[in-house]
Amino acid sequence: MAWRTNLASLIKAGVFLLGRWRWLPVSEYSSLPPVLNNVCSRRKSTAPEKIVAGVVCGTNGRKPEDAVDKLFSPEQQASVLHVLNTASDKELEAFRLLRGRKSVNIVEHRKKFGPFQNLESLTDVPLIQYKTAVQVCNSILCPENGRKKKSQEKWLLGKFIKPAVERERLKAVNSIVSIVFGTRRIAWAHLDRKLQVLDWQQAVCWKLTNRIYPSSVYLEEISSVISKMPQADLYILEKSGPSIQNTSLFPILLHFLITEAMLYALLNKTFAKDGQHRVLSMNRNVVGKHFDLMIGDTRTSGRELVKQFLSDSVLKEEPRVFFPHGRIVQYRQKVLKDSHHIEELYDSLLQAVAFYELAFGKGSEVQ
Repeated sequence: MAWRTNLASLIKAGVFLLGRWRWLPVSEYSSLPPVLNNVCSRRKSTAPEKIVAGVVCGTNGRKPEDAVDKLFSPEQQASVLHVLNTASDKELEAFRLLRGRKSVNIVEHRKKFGPFQNLESLTDVPLIQYKTAVQVCNSILCPENGRKKKSQEKWLLGKFIKPAVERERLKAVNSIVSIVFGTRRIAWAHLDRKLQVLDWQQAVCWKLTNRIYPSSVYLEEISSVISKMPQADLYILEKSGPSIQNTSLFPILLHFLITEAMLYALLNKTFAKDGQHRVLSMNRNVVGKHFDLMIGDTRTSGRELVKQFLSDSVLKEEPRVFFPHGRIVQYRQKVLKDSHHIEELYDSLLQAVAFYELAFGKGSEVQ
């Protein structure tokens, strides 16, 4: 029974301590007026300060009628009122929280009661309360469209390119080498930003068996392959491999991990003479989804798609991928003759095309 008593005492003490920490007063902003307690700036900026909606109360404990106006300077109030009184419902939809019915309600309220005389009158509009009114004023003073677009671009790039690469650096990319490796082969495709194939080949390196190859064999084989690769601005490695939960596939997983690690190290050592990291990873399934090659979670062969690219390069004036006329016959014969032994070759080309189209948009021009 003694341990139960001690446990109960500890729980009570813990609750007491948690309560004290939870209600510990913070005096950092205690000397500020109540209306400024919700405005805390982390750094100085010349842009209008973004106001966080809080409960502003007067001496009688009630919210004053001009609570929203007190959060903004006279110049800021005039700017917001000008927009509210002149913008159409479609123009208002460009601002945060004003899409749909709210923008229509503002225009209807303006027609019925006349122009807005102060910011507080915005709360008289249906569907707009105090907190929403403050956020609407903030969005009018500090439009977030540019920042959102930039963050969305970064998010989209980060979704399929690892590690992250800045948009400005991508704009300077003139060519890439896309690399895909399997249990026996390493293939690469060298494409410029106009999706013109500059080089496209593969090398047979090893045959994976039950025995484990020493590191020196991997180093020798991969170094030999890299010596044949052309120089480019970026090198894109396919990120793939079986699940580590399937223990029967552990030798294959180990092979992929060793190969990937050595490619990263040797490619950077060979080509990163300017000190910049040049090797990126691209998820295999991202490429499959881009070309609609997925059946559930399984990636299917891209052979037919590559054959279509080769045909279009001859038949169409503006094909999706440009192949050199001097090699197109050679490429077609290779696809037809060794169709089941060059999957890595197909994948290296598709990965390069998907990289350009996802990073730069259709036509591979930077948007």
